[in-house]
Amino acid sequence: MSSHGLWVLPRSGKELFLSYADFPWFKDQPVSAIINVEELADGHFYWPDLDIDLSEKIIESPADYPLQAKAK
Repeated sequence: MSSHGLWVLPRSGKELFLSYADFPWFKDQPVSAIINVEELADGHFYWPDLDIDLSEKIIESPADYPLQAKAK
């Protein structure tokens, strides 16, 4: 995690970056909620404490998926 976003390391070993600009609902969340992430299937991530569900495709190309949940 940094002041700009967070990284996820899937089973594939490919490092993925989620910027707070593209994924604002992660900003200001407790570290414990952010690091509690499950890779349900290859490239499919779920943060149960935050009820956030993202695929690798969305993380890699957020502009292709313009609908964003609003940060609380």
